[in-house]
Amino acid sequence: MGSGSRSNNTLVVPQANQALDQLKLEIAQELGIQVPQDGYYGNMATRDTGAIGGHITRRLVEIAQQQLAGQFK
Repeated sequence: MGSGSRSNNTLVVPQANQALDQLKLEIAQELGIQVPQDGYYGNMATRDTGAIGGHITRRLVEIAQQQLAGQFK
C-alpha cells in the first residue's frame, strides 16, 4: 500500500516500510477514515491524509520518548 508515496526516501531499516503501512491503517481506522483498497491516496481529502500523517508522527514521537525514558532509568 502506498509504496510510491515514499519512493524517493531511503529507509534506514527497510523492514520499517511494512510497519509504517500497518500503523497508517491502524490510525486511519481509529480516526474513522476509509483507506482506499488500491493503496492510492491521491483521491483522498488532504484533511484526511494530513490527519493520518499527524497522528503517525505523534505516535512515533511517543514511542521514541518511552524508549528514551527506559534507557535513562
